[in-house]
Amino acid sequence: MKSKLVALLFLTISLVGATGKKDDKLSFKTAFAYMITGLVTFFVSYVFLHMPYGIQWKAILYIGVTSVGFLLMLSGGTLLSRIIKDRLNGNDTFNTENETFPQEERLLLNENSINIPMRYQLKNKWRNGYLNVLAPYRSSLISGSAGAGKTVFVVREYITQSLAKEDPYAMLVYDFKFPDLSKVAYNHFLKNKHKYKGQPECLFLNCEDPSRSHRGNPLEPQFMIDITDATESSRTILLGLNKEWQKKQGDFFVESPINFFTAIIWYLRKVYDGEYCTLPHAIELIQLEYDVLFTILRTQKEIEVLINPFINAYLNDAIEQLEGQIASAKIALAIYKQYQELIVKYRLEE
Repeated sequence: MKSKLVALLFLTISLVGATGKKDDKLSFKTAFAYMITGLVTFFVSYVFLHMPYGIQWKAILYIGVTSVGFLLMLSGGTLLSRIIKDRLNGNDTFNTENETFPQEERLLLNENSINIPMRYQLKNKWRNGYLNVLAPYRSSLISGSAGAGKTVFVVREYITQSLAKEDPYAMLVYDFKFPDLSKVAYNHFLKNKHKYKGQPECLFLNCEDPSRSHRGNPLEPQFMIDITDATESSRTILLGLNKEWQKKQGDFFVESPINFFTAIIWYLRKVYDGEYCTLPHAIELIQLEYDVLFTILRTQKEIEVLINPFINAYLNDAIEQLEGQIASAKIALAIYKQYQELIVKYRLEE
C-alpha cells in the first residue's frame, strides 16, 4: 500500500508540468471521471492478491489492473492540469497572450522625427507607446488592405507633424481622394505659415477639375532654352500617357510620334516668343490638315530635320505610313480633349 501511495505522489508531481494541445472542449467533468475511475481501479487491484488463484494469475491480474488504474489517473490528471493552466491564462486557446512582446514606450525626438502615438497589448494589459520614425527621409513603406487605417493613423500624422516642426517641411502631397488630405495639409499650413522663411504658398493641381486648381504650364517657354528641352517635354508627356511605350523606347513607332510632337512644341516656343506654347495649343495644332500643318512647321528651320521624314512620306503618298506615325501621338493626346476648352478658357483669362 505504501508503494502505491509513493507512486501516486510522484504521479501528482509529474502532472504539474503536463502540457498538451489546446482544446476548448476540455471540461472538469471528463478529467474527474478519469481520475476517480483510475483511483478506484488503482487501489482495488489489491483485492486480486487475496483471490484463490495461482501466484502467476494473481500477479498478472494485479499488475494489469494497477497499470490500467495508473494510466486512467495519468490521463485525468493531465486533462485537469491543462484545464487549470488554460483558466489561469484566461482561456487563451490560440496562445495570443504568449505571442505579445514589449514595444517602444519612450518618446524619441530629433529635428526630423515623426512620432505616432499607439496602444498595444502585453499580457492582457493595454499599454501606451510610440512608433518613432527617426529618419523619415529614408522613406517609409505603409502597407495594408483598404480600410485598415493607413491614411487616418499614419499619413495624416506625417503631414501634420511635418508642417508643425520648428523648421517646417516643403511638402508634395498626392491626394488620391481629393480633397481629404488637401484639407488637412492646407489647414495645418495656415496654422504654421508664420514659421516659414519668406512668403510660402500652398498650391493645388487638379487635372480633373481645373476650376479647383491653380494653373501651370508644363510647356512654360521661359524654361525651354533649346530644342532638347522640347524633346524631354515631348518624351515625358507621351511616355506618361502610354505606359507600354516605356518598354519599347527606340522603336520606330514610338520615336516617330515623340519627334513629331517635339517639332510641334518647339514651333510654338519660337513663334510669338512662346505666347501660345501651351499643351492645349499643341493639341489643337496637331489636329490640322497635313497641307496646312506641314506648311506652317517648315517655316522653322530648327525642326526641319525632325519633320523631314513626315513631309517625304506625305509627298510620296505614303499616307498609311504617315497616319501610323502621327496617329500614335494624336490618340495619346486625345484624353486631354475633354478638358481642352476649359483649360484654354482659364489660360486666356490669365
